[in-house]
Amino acid sequence: MRAFTKCLNVRSTRAPEFIDITDLVVDVVGESKVESGIAIVFSRHTTAAIKINENEPLLIKDMEHFLGTVAPQDSYYGHNDFAIRTVHMNEDECPNGHAHCQHLVLGTSEMIPIVNGELAFGKWQRVFLVELDLPKSREVVVQIMGG
Repeated sequence: MRAFTKCLNVRSTRAPEFIDITDLVVDVVGESKVESGIAIVFSRHTTAAIKINENEPLLIKDMEHFLGTVAPQDSYYGHNDFAIRTVHMNEDECPNGHAHCQHLVLGTSEMIPIVNGELAFGKWQRVFLVELDLPKSREVVVQIMGG
């Protein structure tokens, strides 16, 4: 068994935003030369998730709406109360408690089987980076393991 790892940089433009990164992951699988194994797609952020779903425009709007109902941006979050928060503060800190809470229902990574050198997706499955915070550059680690 061998491992092949590549870090992808993905730029978001808004939040929430479902960014289809499937083709980028397919390219990494091809580079790896792995015929049978697994692809792990991992976000290096606590406010940007990785999910598998269908890339259908109305469904994406529904999912964006869902995230807003799970953790609305305008709700109170202690994380956003900079008068009382004392840890993990940056000079450019933004109120993003909603993004962290939305991340809880989405998660950080997905694993996809590789069969005959290809991702073993179902007919409509695609892999998304889901931006939950401000537009920015995001890092996605893709690790391929197998032979």
